[in-house]
Amino acid sequence: MRIGVPKEIKNHEYRVGMTPAAVRELTSRGHEVFVETMAGDGIGLSDENYTRVGAKILPNADEVFAGADMIVKVKEPQAVEIKRLRPGQTLFTYLHLAPDPEQTKGLLDSGAVCIAYETVTDARGGLPLLAPMSEVAGRMSIQAGAHSLEKAQGGCGMLLGGVPGVAAAKVVVLGGGVVGTNAARMAMGMEAHVTVLDISLHTLYQLDLRFGAALNTIYSTIDSVEEYVIGADLVIGGVLLPGAAAPKLITRKMVSQMRKGSVIVDVAIDQGGCAETSHATTHADPTYMVDGVVHYCVANMPGGVARTSTFALNNATLPFTIALAEKGAEQAMKDNAHLRAGLNVYKNTLTYKAVADAQHLPFKSAEAALGM
Repeated sequence: MRIGVPKEIKNHEYRVGMTPAAVRELTSRGHEVFVETMAGDGIGLSDENYTRVGAKILPNADEVFAGADMIVKVKEPQAVEIKRLRPGQTLFTYLHLAPDPEQTKGLLDSGAVCIAYETVTDARGGLPLLAPMSEVAGRMSIQAGAHSLEKAQGGCGMLLGGVPGVAAAKVVVLGGGVVGTNAARMAMGMEAHVTVLDISLHTLYQLDLRFGAALNTIYSTIDSVEEYVIGADLVIGGVLLPGAAAPKLITRKMVSQMRKGSVIVDVAIDQGGCAETSHATTHADPTYMVDGVVHYCVANMPGGVARTSTFALNNATLPFTIALAEKGAEQAMKDNAHLRAGLNVYKNTLTYKAVADAQHLPFKSAEAALGM
């Protein structure tokens, strides 16, 4: 198979779809890999690093898309990239379609086969290609939140962990999954007062076993979310409904009742955000204010630590990339139900129910679309 790796073009996005080590795994199996020149430069992966393992360097994205049977990326395709896709071509990347009707329409019109990292599953019911970036984003959320609490950033001028004789910040984490667990771990390490809210008693039990009395765990209801969000200095939005739009747990009224200079870091922004006041921002301009509350809503947070993120993501995606290359997309998905769960668009058909529900569109199951 011919595999294309274009340079990412989203704002301040320096990750790359495949590392040289991943490329070597494909070229050693007889596949061709086309990498756009300087695709990995932002994280210290030179064209020479790629040519050394058998990749062919191409001068622009047009040639990469034109020459490849499968495109391996990181972020959702931008409008100019969608126009480069052709019928039957495979796209393997993050998509986050639920809150993005324009991208959905573009991919449906392209006729491509679009497999989303964030909906591929595993035998334990997890999301193995989303988990590495959720780990990164959860840890980064505390860095970003602590920085945003500084007075110069619009915050109230609070040190997250306080100092002897001065109270530490109250950090509230909505969602006890991968993002929430990693956020709580970092916040506790900085000696903040941390509360995690979740609707799963099992999740709360596991968090309690792991962290003990240092972590406050609360069952999530409308009342408890309202109480803890309004009283928080820093709120981390880490809720996830796989492939679907994030639930709006933080209302505009709650935001208006929060203390001036408090901070919301909405990690769920890739799926539309869990606050009614959230809208996507960029690394170049990451925050804005609503009712005196700082909102940090960067839609590609892990891109800020692009080198760590790229290697972590490749560790997870490589087995699936190999399967797609070895068998072809259709057979690979027929053989592997977990990879098949990643299919969001098959040629001109929407194949993921949560996206269809969010956008009120017709859909066909992946199994039906693949003729199983």
